[in-house]
Amino acid sequence: MSHQLPSHQLPEHPDWLWRTPDPKRSYDVIIVGAGGHGLATAYYLARNHGITNVAVLERGWLAGGNMARNTTIIRSNYLCEESAALYEHALKLWEVLPQELDYDFLFSQRGVLNLAHTLQDVREGTRRVNANRLGGVDAEWLDPDQVREFCPIVNTSPDVRYPVLGATLQPRAGIAKHDHVAWALARRADAYGVDLIQGCEVTGFLREGDRVTGVRTNRGPISAGRVALAAAGHSSVLADLVGLRLPIQSHPLQALVSELLEPVHPTVVMSNHVHVYVSQAHKGELVMGAGVDSYNGYGQRGSFHLIEHQMAAALELFPIFARAHVLRTWGGIVDVTPDASPIIGPTPIENLYLNCGWGTGGFKATPSSGWVYAHTIATGEPHPLAEPFALERFTTGALIDEHGAAAVAH
Repeated sequence: MSHQLPSHQLPEHPDWLWRTPDPKRSYDVIIVGAGGHGLATAYYLARNHGITNVAVLERGWLAGGNMARNTTIIRSNYLCEESAALYEHALKLWEVLPQELDYDFLFSQRGVLNLAHTLQDVREGTRRVNANRLGGVDAEWLDPDQVREFCPIVNTSPDVRYPVLGATLQPRAGIAKHDHVAWALARRADAYGVDLIQGCEVTGFLREGDRVTGVRTNRGPISAGRVALAAAGHSSVLADLVGLRLPIQSHPLQALVSELLEPVHPTVVMSNHVHVYVSQAHKGELVMGAGVDSYNGYGQRGSFHLIEHQMAAALELFPIFARAHVLRTWGGIVDVTPDASPIIGPTPIENLYLNCGWGTGGFKATPSSGWVYAHTIATGEPHPLAEPFALERFTTGALIDEHGAAAVAH
């Protein structure tokens, strides 16, 4: 069956967009984790470097982890130049990928507003706008009247508990349909010959001295020239299996959607101060996210008290939503580093590579994460965009502190 149907003929369910092969005994590269980053890495290994003897192993179903459990926001307005460069590279790739992969992601560049509610928020926001402009990232500062003009449903009254004192705006930011992104990457990686193997859990590693030579799985051992972890919240658990301790804590992060509504919300609104962010999906649901649960855990659910706090804040900012009904909630697992920035690169164990620690920024980084990770795996040297995000920074002290620009408290 053809794997190259045009977008308008693509099915709602992706079962036949890729093969379901049994694992071979050996690969050049094994990627652990068939989420967005793992699939993008496989795609760019084949496309950019001609490496196609690759397996992507997923213990559950393809893109069933954080890829299916996020709020699909895409932006690049981070504060530090290292982060802004990485996320801006991703945004530029987002702008061409639907055509390149011949798959409609419903990528909508409707802009992202980051609200300021305190003088400290205003100082941080204007600093970030100036930093973004110096780095070539589109960014504007809006006063409350301009916020109301850009997004009329935001309550900009000065009498509310969290008054809006202004906002940063990135016009090129937006949202995309996450499952379409995963299916498109999987379809094209499969077409290159990459084996996408679901229901295959990594239970250990094959080693010869300080060198990894493969993985143990519930479907038997598989040898590999290189092993690349891309397992998001479970990265530290996997690394423990090979004796590598990571500076990562894993937390639940939840979100929710409302019933279907008429189009009322023209952009994406985020508020670091009250930990809520809201957009409207293409079908009409309001998509809302909150802060992480404070405890460590691997349960894919969040606490009720965060929903209560989130909804109270959302209704103060958006009184128009007062009669909307919550349809469902869900949770993912975010892997958080001490400086709220990812880890990408080689490890002290030969042939073992690491891509983790994205916190709440994983989805928006999907294409550039795959791009730089594929380069690093293929060449054995960090991609220039990924070099600052090496594991060694936690011993050298060259941290990339992005707590303020990460949108949700880490």
